[in-house]
Amino acid sequence: MATGEVATRVDPKDLAFGEALMPHGRISSARHISDNGPKLPFSPTQLATLDEALTLSSRSSGLDFSIYLGDLGEDTRARAEQLHGSLGAKAANAVLIAVSPGQRVLEIVTGAESGRRLADRGCKLAVMSMVASFKEGDLPGGLVSGLRMLADQAGPKQH
Repeated sequence: MATGEVATRVDPKDLAFGEALMPHGRISSARHISDNGPKLPFSPTQLATLDEALTLSSRSSGLDFSIYLGDLGEDTRARAEQLHGSLGAKAANAVLIAVSPGQRVLEIVTGAESGRRLADRGCKLAVMSMVASFKEGDLPGGLVSGLRMLADQAGPKQH
Protein backbone atom coordinates (compact mmCIF):
# COMPACT_ATOMS: atom_id res chain seq x y z
CA MET A 1 0.00 0.00 0.00
CA ALA A 2 1.43 3.40 -0.89
CA THR A 3 0.53 6.65 0.80
CA GLY A 4 1.80 10.14 0.16
CA GLU A 5 2.34 13.22 2.27
CA VAL A 6 3.78 16.55 1.25
CA ALA A 7 6.85 17.23 3.33
CA THR A 8 8.31 20.55 4.22
CA ARG A 9 12.00 20.15 4.95
CA VAL A 10 12.33 16.48 5.85
CA ASP A 11 15.76 15.12 6.51
CA PRO A 12 16.11 11.77 4.67
CA LYS A 13 17.81 10.38 7.81
CA ASP A 14 14.51 10.79 9.68
CA LEU A 15 12.54 8.58 7.33
CA ALA A 16 11.27 5.25 8.59
CA PHE A 17 11.95 1.91 6.95
CA GLY A 18 9.94 1.73 3.70
CA GLU A 19 9.70 5.50 3.28
CA ALA A 20 11.37 7.56 0.58
CA LEU A 21 11.55 11.31 -0.03
CA MET A 22 10.48 12.02 -3.61
CA PRO A 23 12.04 14.84 -5.69
CA HIS A 24 8.96 17.06 -5.29
CA GLY A 25 8.97 16.74 -1.51
CA ARG A 26 6.37 13.98 -1.19
CA ILE A 27 7.10 11.09 1.16
CA SER A 28 6.28 7.77 -0.42
CA SER A 29 5.61 5.05 2.13
CA ALA A 30 5.29 1.30 1.57
CA ARG A 31 3.74 -0.80 4.31
CA HIS A 32 3.30 -4.56 4.49
CA ILE A 33 -0.31 -5.50 5.16
CA SER A 34 -0.69 -9.06 6.31
CA ASP A 35 -3.76 -11.12 5.67
CA ASN A 36 -4.63 -12.79 8.95
CA GLY A 37 -7.55 -14.70 7.45
CA PRO A 38 -7.79 -18.47 7.62
CA LYS A 39 -5.36 -20.41 5.48
CA LEU A 40 -7.11 -22.81 3.14
CA PRO A 41 -5.54 -26.21 2.44
CA PHE A 42 -6.04 -25.91 -1.33
CA SER A 43 -5.55 -23.22 -3.94
CA PRO A 44 -8.49 -22.37 -6.24
CA THR A 45 -6.87 -24.44 -9.00
CA GLN A 46 -6.44 -27.43 -6.70
CA LEU A 47 -10.06 -27.11 -5.56
CA ALA A 48 -11.21 -27.08 -9.18
CA THR A 49 -9.13 -30.19 -9.90
CA LEU A 50 -10.57 -31.98 -6.86
CA ASP A 51 -14.10 -30.98 -7.82
CA GLU A 52 -13.55 -32.30 -11.34
CA ALA A 53 -12.13 -35.58 -10.00
CA LEU A 54 -15.10 -36.01 -7.64
CA THR A 55 -17.55 -35.28 -10.44
CA LEU A 56 -15.89 -37.61 -12.96
CA SER A 57 -15.47 -40.42 -10.41
CA SER A 58 -19.12 -40.20 -9.40
CA ARG A 59 -20.36 -39.87 -12.97
CA SER A 60 -18.32 -42.76 -14.39
CA SER A 61 -19.02 -45.21 -11.57
CA GLY A 62 -22.48 -44.15 -10.44
CA LEU A 63 -21.23 -44.04 -6.85
CA ASP A 64 -21.42 -40.88 -4.74
CA PHE A 65 -17.84 -39.97 -3.80
CA SER A 66 -17.10 -37.37 -1.14
CA ILE A 67 -14.08 -36.14 0.77
CA TYR A 68 -13.87 -35.00 4.37
CA LEU A 69 -10.73 -33.13 5.42
CA GLY A 70 -10.32 -32.34 9.10
CA ASP A 71 -9.87 -33.72 12.58
CA LEU A 72 -11.56 -37.09 13.12
CA GLY A 73 -11.37 -37.11 16.90
CA GLU A 74 -10.18 -39.89 19.17
CA ASP A 75 -11.99 -42.79 17.43
CA THR A 76 -11.23 -41.95 13.81
CA ARG A 77 -13.09 -44.91 12.31
CA ALA A 78 -16.26 -44.24 14.29
CA ARG A 79 -16.19 -40.55 13.32
CA ALA A 80 -15.67 -41.41 9.63
CA GLU A 81 -18.58 -43.85 9.77
CA GLN A 82 -20.72 -41.18 11.46
CA LEU A 83 -19.87 -38.71 8.69
CA HIS A 84 -20.71 -41.33 6.06
CA GLY A 85 -24.01 -42.07 7.80
CA SER A 86 -24.88 -38.37 7.75
CA LEU A 87 -25.29 -38.71 3.98
CA GLY A 88 -28.69 -40.23 4.76
CA ALA A 89 -30.37 -42.12 1.93
CA LYS A 90 -27.28 -41.64 -0.26
CA ALA A 91 -25.03 -43.50 2.22
CA ALA A 92 -25.70 -46.95 0.69
CA ASN A 93 -24.27 -45.83 -2.65
CA ALA A 94 -21.60 -43.53 -1.20
CA VAL A 95 -17.87 -43.66 -0.69
CA LEU A 96 -16.30 -41.28 1.85
CA ILE A 97 -12.58 -40.55 1.90
CA ALA A 98 -11.92 -39.03 5.33
CA VAL A 99 -8.48 -37.50 5.86
CA SER A 100 -7.12 -36.00 9.06
CA PRO A 101 -3.66 -34.66 8.14
CA GLY A 102 -2.90 -33.56 11.70
CA GLN A 103 -3.58 -37.06 12.98
CA ARG A 104 -1.97 -38.70 9.95
CA VAL A 105 -5.11 -40.79 9.43
CA LEU A 106 -6.99 -41.82 6.29
CA GLU A 107 -10.27 -43.74 6.38
CA ILE A 108 -12.36 -44.98 3.45
CA VAL A 109 -15.98 -45.77 4.31
CA THR A 110 -18.33 -47.48 1.87
CA GLY A 111 -22.05 -48.10 2.03
CA ALA A 112 -23.95 -51.32 1.40
CA GLU A 113 -24.03 -50.96 -2.40
CA SER A 114 -20.67 -49.22 -2.87
CA GLY A 115 -19.03 -51.82 -0.62
CA ARG A 116 -20.16 -54.60 -2.97
CA ARG A 117 -18.36 -52.89 -5.84
CA LEU A 118 -15.19 -51.91 -3.99
CA ALA A 119 -13.14 -54.79 -2.61
CA ASP A 120 -11.07 -54.22 0.51
CA ARG A 121 -7.90 -54.99 -1.45
CA GLY A 122 -8.65 -52.24 -3.97
CA CYS A 123 -9.41 -49.77 -1.19
CA LYS A 124 -6.12 -50.64 0.49
CA LEU A 125 -4.23 -50.03 -2.76
CA ALA A 126 -5.93 -46.64 -3.11
CA VAL A 127 -4.98 -45.83 0.51
CA MET A 128 -1.35 -46.78 -0.13
CA SER A 129 -1.26 -44.58 -3.24
CA MET A 130 -2.79 -41.62 -1.41
CA VAL A 131 -0.47 -41.99 1.58
CA ALA A 132 2.57 -42.07 -0.72
CA SER A 133 1.47 -38.74 -2.24
CA PHE A 134 0.65 -37.27 1.17
CA LYS A 135 4.16 -38.12 2.39
CA GLU A 136 5.54 -36.12 -0.53
CA GLY A 137 3.39 -33.15 0.52
CA ASP A 138 0.88 -33.58 -2.30
CA LEU A 139 -2.49 -33.77 -0.54
CA PRO A 140 -4.65 -32.78 -3.53
CA GLY A 141 -2.73 -35.03 -5.92
CA GLY A 142 -3.10 -37.97 -3.56
CA LEU A 143 -6.84 -37.41 -3.27
CA VAL A 144 -7.27 -37.16 -7.05
CA SER A 145 -5.24 -40.33 -7.56
CA GLY A 146 -7.24 -42.18 -4.91
CA LEU A 147 -10.55 -41.10 -6.42
CA ARG A 148 -9.47 -42.31 -9.85
CA MET A 149 -8.30 -45.66 -8.50
CA LEU A 150 -11.53 -46.23 -6.57
CA ALA A 151 -13.71 -45.23 -9.53
CA ASP A 152 -11.73 -47.54 -11.84
CA GLN A 153 -12.09 -50.41 -9.41
CA ALA A 154 -15.85 -49.83 -9.02
CA GLY A 155 -16.23 -50.05 -12.79
CA PRO A 156 -18.78 -48.33 -14.98
CA LYS A 157 -22.13 -47.11 -13.77
CA GLN A 158 -24.53 -49.99 -13.28
CA HIS A 159 -28.13 -49.57 -14.40
